[in-house]
Amino acid sequence: MSNEPEIRRGQYAEKEGEVVLRDHEYDGIQEYDQKLPNWWLFIFIAAHVFFLGYWVAYYNLGWFKSDEQKINTAMAVIEEAQEKALVDMLAKLDDQKLVSEWATDPVRVTSGSEVYVTNCIACHGQDLAGVIDVGGGQTVALPGLPLTDGEWKYGGTPMEIFKIINEGTPADSTGHNGAKMEAWGLKLPPVQIAELTAFIISENKEEFALSQ
Repeated sequence: MSNEPEIRRGQYAEKEGEVVLRDHEYDGIQEYDQKLPNWWLFIFIAAHVFFLGYWVAYYNLGWFKSDEQKINTAMAVIEEAQEKALVDMLAKLDDQKLVSEWATDPVRVTSGSEVYVTNCIACHGQDLAGVIDVGGGQTVALPGLPLTDGEWKYGGTPMEIFKIINEGTPADSTGHNGAKMEAWGLKLPPVQIAELTAFIISENKEEFALSQ
């Protein structure tokens, strides 16, 4: 005796285990129908109930934050931490400390040099001259200003140099040949900006009266 279920013609299966060959047929293609097990139906219904509840909670009750809100909250925390770190660093710095302490500390200057090579060399050049040697005695100007010619477009005190690195080119300035420096304070921690400032000061020993 065969264990295969009996197949009848109809529209839908009415009980579990029943197999129905549906009445419609297109191009010789027929369709079977079987009653789904209760566990599958339970999951299917539960998923719809969950969706409806979540939709109401998310869009009407405001119980959950959107991805945009989560990102904005995280960014606010980061910005608050950055601002605190900057305030703490500024409390430790002044022109004299940058010149006499930071710019004479080999560890600080080396760290600042590494920051320069990573972030600044493309615009200000390997030797801070703002040009690149293309051979044959010819040089090509880079987007950044020279940092060793004694001319400081936005202020030449150590703290003014720190500020321009941290905040970037002032909004009301056209920049250098139309190019503006970004606000590195958005990417670098204050300590690295201070070390970068110390490195620049160390490359201008005579101007800042550093001991040779």
